[in-house]
Amino acid sequence: MKKASIPTPKADDKWLLTIFLKHDQSMKLNEIEKIRIEQGFYKNFPPEGVSVVNWYVVMGIGQTVVLELPASKLAAVNLAIERTAWKAFKTEIYPTYNLYRTVEPKLENKAKVAY
Repeated sequence: MKKASIPTPKADDKWLLTIFLKHDQSMKLNEIEKIRIEQGFYKNFPPEGVSVVNWYVVMGIGQTVVLELPASKLAAVNLAIERTAWKAFKTEIYPTYNLYRTVEPKLENKAKVAY
């Protein structure tokens, strides 16, 4: 049996970071929006050097944001969330990585959805 190889990260590799911005259901949407504006969320998020991969509403939960960033920007993302999203949202943050390149060759059905 062939041993699976584990890719070695390169210095310029970027991380994916999944952030759950969970709605506080005791507040109305306009109250949440007011807090985000007052705290500078739209001016400061995401920090410079960080890209938004996608941003979705998850009904009943809030919003999910996936960012792409070099490891050196992790602290900047954390500070931006703490300074501008807290109070408007409860947050959960998960580092993630793209496994599709590893899984794709194994898939019998090569269909890929593109939006």
